[in-house]
Amino acid sequence: MTAPTAESAKGATAPLPPGGTLRVAIIGNPNTGKTTLFNALTGLRQRVGNFAGVTVERVEGAFKGPDGQRVAVLDLPGSYSLSAGSPDEQIALDVLLQRDADRWRPDVVLVVIDASHLERNLFLAGQVIELGVPVVVALNQIDVATAQGISIDVPELSHELGVQVIPTVAKRGEGLDPLKSALVRAGTLPLPERRFRLPADVQRALAPVEQCLLREGLHPSAAGMEALRLLGVQRTEPHLAQVPDLRDEVVAAAEKLRGAGYTPARLESEIRYAWIADVVGRTVTRTSHESVSFSDRVDRVVLHRVWGPLIFLLLMAVVFQAVFTWAAPLMDGIEVLIGALGGAVAERIPEGDLRSLVEGGLFGGVGSVLVFLPQIAILFAFITLLEHSGYMARAAFLMDRVMRRVGLHGKRFIPMRSGYACAVPGVMATRTIEDPKDRLATIMVVPLMSCSARLPVYTLLIGAFVPATALLPGLTLQGATMLGMYLLGTVTALLVAAVFKRTLLKGPVRPMILELPPYRWPSLWSLLVSVWQRCALFLRRAGTVILALSIVLWAMATYPKASVDASLPEEVQAEQQLEYSLLGRVGKAIEPAVRPLGYDWKIGVSIAASFAAREVFVSTMGTIYGVGGENEAALSEKLRAEVDPNTGQRRYTPLVAIGLMVFYVYALMCISTVAVTVREAGGGGVGWRWAGIQFAYMLALAWVAAWLVYAGGRALGFGG
Repeated sequence: MTAPTAESAKGATAPLPPGGTLRVAIIGNPNTGKTTLFNALTGLRQRVGNFAGVTVERVEGAFKGPDGQRVAVLDLPGSYSLSAGSPDEQIALDVLLQRDADRWRPDVVLVVIDASHLERNLFLAGQVIELGVPVVVALNQIDVATAQGISIDVPELSHELGVQVIPTVAKRGEGLDPLKSALVRAGTLPLPERRFRLPADVQRALAPVEQCLLREGLHPSAAGMEALRLLGVQRTEPHLAQVPDLRDEVVAAAEKLRGAGYTPARLESEIRYAWIADVVGRTVTRTSHESVSFSDRVDRVVLHRVWGPLIFLLLMAVVFQAVFTWAAPLMDGIEVLIGALGGAVAERIPEGDLRSLVEGGLFGGVGSVLVFLPQIAILFAFITLLEHSGYMARAAFLMDRVMRRVGLHGKRFIPMRSGYACAVPGVMATRTIEDPKDRLATIMVVPLMSCSARLPVYTLLIGAFVPATALLPGLTLQGATMLGMYLLGTVTALLVAAVFKRTLLKGPVRPMILELPPYRWPSLWSLLVSVWQRCALFLRRAGTVILALSIVLWAMATYPKASVDASLPEEVQAEQQLEYSLLGRVGKAIEPAVRPLGYDWKIGVSIAASFAAREVFVSTMGTIYGVGGENEAALSEKLRAEVDPNTGQRRYTPLVAIGLMVFYVYALMCISTVAVTVREAGGGGVGWRWAGIQFAYMLALAWVAAWLVYAGGRALGFGG
C-alpha cells in the first residue's frame, strides 16, 4: 500500500537506554485531553520550568514502567501541526527533530489524538510518524466518539499508521497500563515511516532538499517530512535563514513544482489530507445518532447574545463569593494554627531580637500570607474546572463581540484570561498570536488582569473594611467587591488595548477562528494536580521570596535602635522605634508621593516592597504590625484598630481600602512580569522600551485612579 521515503531506514529500530530512563515526549492538538493524559500518567511527579533560552513553559513528569523502568515524560505545547507558526510549535519541532543538544531528546514520541475528530488530528500524527523515532498513538476520548456514533477499527488504524494505537479515556484512567507497556515496547519495533508515496515529479523536486537535510544529520525519514513541510513555510521558517544552502534548495524546488502545475504552499496539506481521507475511509464507521449534540444544546443558551454574558457574570460572581464563603473556616483554622505555633516557638526563645525576628519577621511576615492559601486553592479549582470543562473557550467567543470593537478579537482573551492566574504565563501565552502588533498590544494589557498575587491584598482589605452584607441570595457585598476589582481590571485592559491599537500598534482586525471543544466532565485527578501545582508554587514563593524579604524588612524595622522613654505606653514606644528605624526613614521618604492618596508611610513602604511580589504587601504590613505571636490580633483587626496619634482618628478607612485596591488593580508591582515583558516584546533595547512604557503607564494609571477614588470619596462626604 505504502512505500517509505528512505529505504535505508526500513526495519531499523531505535536504540533505547538499557535499564536507564526512557524519555517520552507527548504531543497533540489542543483539546485532545493531552494534559489530562499527562497528569494521569505522572500524577504529582512533575516539575514546571522553561526551555533553555526561551520563555516557553516546560512541564516534565515521570512514572514507573511495567518492568520498573523510570519513564520521563515531557509535555510539549499543544500543536495542530509542525508548521512552526509560533514559538510553541517551533519548540515542539526542534525537540522532535533533535536539533538542539541542550534540549530534551526523546526516545519515544506519544501522539495524543481525539477519537471524535480523527481527520483533523491525523495531520500532526502523520508528520510525527515520519520523524524517524519510535511513535505510540493514544486514541483518547474513545468514549466520546462512541457516544457520537463513531466506531473506529483500532487494529486496522494501527496497521494504516504503522505504529501501536492504544484506546484511552484519560479522565477515567482507562487504557493507561496498555499505554505504558506500549511506550516501553516501542523501542523494540521497527521505526515508523511515511505511509504514502509522493508523486514522482514531487519526489524529484524535493530530492536536493532532502540531501541538504541529510547533511545536517537528520534521519532519512525526518528529512523527507521536513522537505515537504518547508515548502509551505519557506517565508517564515527561521531555520532557512540560518542555512543559506537549504534556503536556496527549497526556493529552487518550489519553482520546479510551480512549473509542474503545483501550488507549493498547499502541497503538503493536499497530499496529507488525501492520505487521511483514505485512512479514515478504511477505519471509521459512523452510525446514526442524535443530530443535535449535548454541547450544541447547551451552547444555544451559553452563547446567546443576552443570556451568555449574564451567565458568564453569574459564574464569576459565584467564584468570588466562594473565595470568601468557603475559605473562611479554613483561613480561620490556619490563622489559629500559625498564631499558636508562633507563640509556642516564641515561648522557648528569650526576650530579645531573636524572639522579635521569629514573631514579627517569620510568623508575622510569612504567616500573614499563608493564611490566604485556601482562597488561592479555591480560585484555581474554579478556573481549572471551567477550562477543562470547555467553558473558557466559550468565554473567548463571547468576548470576541466586545474585543473586536477595541481592535482585538476574542482569541486574544485566552492569554488575557491566563493573567487571572499570573501575568507571567499570560504574557508567555501571547506567543500563539500570529500578528506581531496584536501580540504586543496583548502583552501590554495582560498585567491589568487581576492575578492571584493580588488576591491576598484584596482579601485582607475587603475582609477588614467591607461588611458581609447580603445583596442577593448567595452574594454578599464582599463577594461583589472582589468581582468588581476583577471586572475593573478586565474592562480597563480592553480600553487600554483600544488605545494601543489606534495609536502605536494600529493594524487591521483579523477574523477569529476558534475551536469549541465539546463539554466534558473534568478529571478529578487532573483537577487536583493542577490546583496542587499552583498551591505549591504559592508555598514556594512564601518560603523563598517572601521569607527572605520578611527577614530583611524585620531588620530594617528593628535597626537602628531608638532611645525611647520607658515610661511611655508600649504602643507609643513601638511607634517611635518604627519611625526611627531604617524602614521608617525609607517610608517617610516615600510618604509625600502617597499622602495625596490617603496612605501613610507604612502603606508606602509596603507598596515599594511589593515590587518583588504583590503578596509582599501583606507580609510587609504583617511585619510592621508584628502579627504572628500567640496573643497577637489578626492583621485585619490591627488595621481596623490603627489610630493616628496626632488626630485620634482611624488611620485606615473603607475609602482608603477601596483606593488601595484600585491602586493594586492597575500598578505593575511585579518584577517577574517586567522581566518576561522584556523578553517577549523583543528583548534587548526594544523589549526594555516596551517594558518601560508598560510600567510607566500602569503606575500613572494606578496613582490617578487611586487619587480620584480618595479625593472623590472625600468630596462626596464618605470621610478620609
